[in-house]
Amino acid sequence: MLRHINGTALIIAALVATVAALAFPVWSYADRSGTGQANLNASSVATQWGPLSATDRDFLVKVRLAGLWELPAGQQAVERAPTQAIRDAGDHLVVGHTDLDQRARDVAAKLGVELPNQPTEQQQGWLRELSAASGVEYETKFANLLRNAHGKVFGLVAQVRHTTRNSLIRQLASDANQTVLDHITMLEATGRVDFDAIANEAAGQATASPTGPPAPNGNLPPAPVPAVPAPGQTFTSLPSARPGPPTSIETTRP
Repeated sequence: MLRHINGTALIIAALVATVAALAFPVWSYADRSGTGQANLNASSVATQWGPLSATDRDFLVKVRLAGLWELPAGQQAVERAPTQAIRDAGDHLVVGHTDLDQRARDVAAKLGVELPNQPTEQQQGWLRELSAASGVEYETKFANLLRNAHGKVFGLVAQVRHTTRNSLIRQLASDANQTVLDHITMLEATGRVDFDAIANEAAGQATASPTGPPAPNGNLPPAPVPAVPAPGQTFTSLPSARPGPPTSIETTRP
């Protein structure tokens, strides 16, 4: 009898220990520091426009820093660029960053975020490079330094627009998205952007292996065969992309 009681007690004790071992990781993970959720909560402050995270604050600083060097770079291009395409890109930089910088400073003032008043050492170095260059060298440096910088901030804009819980930051990210894309488009229109260099730099900084379908074997796929209605069959067009009633077009084989 005593053996039976001891055996039952051991079984119960083992079950309790097993349940505790299974439950502890779940409990401890939910409350431990160092998780992504814990870091987000710890870095965020409450505002009347929604929580303001560390990423949101970093975004505000980067928008300000972009204007501090890209605005003078644009002014310089307008004044001394040898081609109209570079001058046009410079003009877009001036107009876009003048407006975006004002918006960023307004948002920062409301949210109590301190912004820098000087470009970083690296950005000042870029401005010195531009000032020392001329002719084709100037055009190439201008297009590539600024295209590379805009491409990098473009990713941050997308991340912030996707994840922010603050309505002021969300609207600023929407504005920045339009401005940065406009500047990228204008810089590429100069014909001076080295896309190979941009791709190689990004590849050198990547930490994960690329994924996707295998590379093509060099043979182009066959051209798509247009759909032809059978005798007596009719096709109706899709609605127009522009506002207005859809237009129905019937096509029959002669």
